Amino acid sequence: MLTRIEVDGFKNLLGFEAEFGLFNCIAGPNAVGKSNVFDAIEFLSALADHALLEGPNLVRTTTKRVGDPRELFWTDGSTRATAMRFAVEMIVPDRVEDDFGRVAEPSTTYMRYELELGYEEPSGLDTQGRLVLRHEKLEHLTREDARDRLRFDHSAKRFRGEILKGHPTGKHPFIYTEKDEQGQVTIKVSQDQHGGRPSPSPAHSAKATIISSAATTEYPTILAARREMQSWRRLALEPAAMREPDEFWAPKRMAPNGAHVAATLYSLANRNHDGAEPDADAVYAELANRMSDLVQVRSVRVGRDDKRELLTIELEGSSGGFLPARALSDGTLRFLALAVLDIDPNVRGVLCMEEPENGIHPARLEAMVDLVCGLAVAPSEAPSHTNPLRQVIVNTHSPGLVRFIHARDPGGLLIAKLVSIRSPAGSPTHALRLVPVIGTWRT
Repeated sequence: MLTRIEVDGFKNLLGFEAEFGLFNCIAGPNAVGKSNVFDAIEFLSALADHALLEGPNLVRTTTKRVGDPRELFWTDGSTRATAMRFAVEMIVPDRVEDDFGRVAEPSTTYMRYELELGYEEPSGLDTQGRLVLRHEKLEHLTREDARDRLRFDHSAKRFRGEILKGHPTGKHPFIYTEKDEQGQVTIKVSQDQHGGRPSPSPAHSAKATIISSAATTEYPTILAARREMQSWRRLALEPAAMREPDEFWAPKRMAPNGAHVAATLYSLANRNHDGAEPDADAVYAELANRMSDLVQVRSVRVGRDDKRELLTIELEGSSGGFLPARALSDGTLRFLALAVLDIDPNVRGVLCMEEPENGIHPARLEAMVDLVCGLAVAPSEAPSHTNPLRQVIVNTHSPGLVRFIHARDPGGLLIAKLVSIRSPAGSPTHALRLVPVIGTWRT
């Protein structure tokens, strides 16, 4: 769960900061920079899993210079920021599995991560510069911090008491930056418990962030932070991808564009849980019930073609007869994908969604809001198999969507606007700010 983000020098984000609750809607006109917040989250997630050289290729870009690190740095057209700084405060899983299947527990589940990146011009025959690691830090936050900072409505005992665990005993942050005797910046990594000297790594020559290198249970808290950041997903549902049938061996997790929704649903319907026999009919009935407020549907099923080894989602409408996914409307497919996400207990972490109202009839906006808000964990109860720790952040420019969200959860709204500030060079410029609704937990 991402509870706070700070960004400076990335795209149009200068001195930017925002607190997040369990459901969040960033609302504002087009071209104000709402998507850059998602880009920053996506970039941090990418750097927790990939090399610095690869990170820019995984972020939405605005010119044909796809993957050029310079494009990520703030610019007003005449000057450019020399550094990008990020900080996030997050709640991580209390049990994590490493790349070898071994399970470990972090020494804390509430922490703050900081990252600063610079840019180095190309040299020699190189045609592209590179990102340079300047600062990286991972430190724990206390339960006292949580009481002050986790301001969204929740049960202190049943929710906060369940997700905040651990008592770190080390005297150093888990990751921190120092300068050596030669004045070179080094990144040091500490063991979770007392004992052993922190291991240093030169920052300038780093090919990746330290957090991305945590692959084993040797550093369980760093691994937990990495797993949390890896779980931050950006959904951009594409009806064309959702219409495609899945081969038997397709991934059993829905892709960000909605691909493999058939394989995912088939897996959910035929999975054992708590030792009970699979009950596909119950799963399909639950899905149809979730969709009933959105579309006229009697039942849902996944058709299995053993000859061609294909799986296809089929819906039975009010007039009878099953229709395959290729015959369904864009709006129905989006409803279907979100409903599958809703019933999948393995979907955890942060879900970022751009303009969920796209393709939705105005008469069904309220039902869409109910579905999207319902994806987030219920803060009145402990997270569990039936209440997965899931956070939702959407953006929109739809007044209708904003109206329904304001009626249901005004604290979830953040209004995006451009404000006048001074640039890093001291000249006037504009930067994105998110303004909460007065009288909510954010104010």
